[in-house]
Amino acid sequence: MIRQLIRSYVLLVAVAIALFTVPVAFTLTDQLRDDTKLSVEREARTMALLLGNGSQASCQALEEMGTAYSRQTPDDVQVVSEEEPCAGKLPQPDQDAALAKALNEGEPTSDWGSSFIWGPHLVVTVPAHADPVDRDVEGADDERPVVGAVRIEYSTQTLTNRLWNIWGFRAILAVLVLAVAAVIGAVVARRLTRPLRELNDMASKFSDGDLTARSPVTGPQETQTLARTLNQGAERLDTLMSAQRIFVADASHQLRTPLTALRLSLDNIADGVDDEFVKEDVEQATAEVVRMSRLVNDLLVLARAEAKVTAAEPLPLGDVLEERLAVWRPAADERGVSIALRGSADGRLLVLASPGHLDQVLDNVLSNALEVSPDGAAITVKVESKGDQVVLKVLDQGPGMSEAEKSRAFDRFWRGQGLTGRSGSGLGLAVVRQLVTDDGGTVELEDAPGRGLCVAISLRASQRSGG
Repeated sequence: MIRQLIRSYVLLVAVAIALFTVPVAFTLTDQLRDDTKLSVEREARTMALLLGNGSQASCQALEEMGTAYSRQTPDDVQVVSEEEPCAGKLPQPDQDAALAKALNEGEPTSDWGSSFIWGPHLVVTVPAHADPVDRDVEGADDERPVVGAVRIEYSTQTLTNRLWNIWGFRAILAVLVLAVAAVIGAVVARRLTRPLRELNDMASKFSDGDLTARSPVTGPQETQTLARTLNQGAERLDTLMSAQRIFVADASHQLRTPLTALRLSLDNIADGVDDEFVKEDVEQATAEVVRMSRLVNDLLVLARAEAKVTAAEPLPLGDVLEERLAVWRPAADERGVSIALRGSADGRLLVLASPGHLDQVLDNVLSNALEVSPDGAAITVKVESKGDQVVLKVLDQGPGMSEAEKSRAFDRFWRGQGLTGRSGSGLGLAVVRQLVTDDGGTVELEDAPGRGLCVAISLRASQRSGG
């Protein structure tokens, strides 16, 4: 929008310059042509009067004047006389239509040599009429006989230089004015669009999950009204979301104790009952209680993540990985599943993450990978450093996901195939994305080489170096 405003402003100024400057330049050009033509014709008529006088003194004066004129200027004076030689040292013009018109019809002519502005020379041909005093001829010029003609070939080089000065000066001035107009337009455009940019910043923060973002109420009345409306809506939405998070956190916290007590009671019942049918029912109830407990725990983690109560800090990725892998290897060994770590995950590799977030992310991803992996499969954890990003990949050999399933995998309460689909809470990957996003990273699902799923987690690398 800023560019469009600047272009519009510069275009408006350019049109104004064209409307006021170009006509003036054309007027000055026409005036230059007219003044030059009149000046040359005046010189030619003066010489024609000397030629028409016919006296020896006039002819000598004409010769001296024409010689001096040709010597001091790049122009050429040519003279033709019918009755007697006069100014014989001056060149005679070639016979052409202009000369014939001057001698036969007594009409002066001016030829610029080109239909576009002018050519290299302005040729002025003026007839010389007989002097009424010396030749006893009275009457107007067109009634007196023509005794010769004077022609001046005026070089237009000086006119061309002046023309370039006229147009060049205005062109340079126009460029400078347009440059100043562009700068002023940029300042004005940025000032006019500042309220819109502030509203866009607010919308961007909203899309990133920051419901506390507000827009300053500035600018024109329309943008002020829009800012107030958006701020009120944001305030209402933030209040509703806060109430929802508080409710989920409180409900999850309150449910943990009775669920724990219910599981203990079911375990005691199972220990004191010999009936196999009753035991099977109790085990099914216990499994549902375990799934509900996991759901409650995931809801509590998600509520805490959405609250953003902690800030990211440099953490040694290698130490966290070794710790979490050590926790999950016994469960993997029971099913013959191997967990291998590859890549440069030493103590010097630091990532920015909130305390506890990375542990929770790894637990959820490794739990899902273990649950979908068949017995005897392998889980591979890879670490790659890419500039200011550290990519952590967890690859399994499970059934994988279709593109449709990948598009829904991060939805809350969505459950896919495998053991996770039967007993999972449907919040694991939603928790992972929330925690990773809060720390400024990203998480994506990809196809693992051969078969399975690859969870690619990009984390911000810390500029500090570990010891």
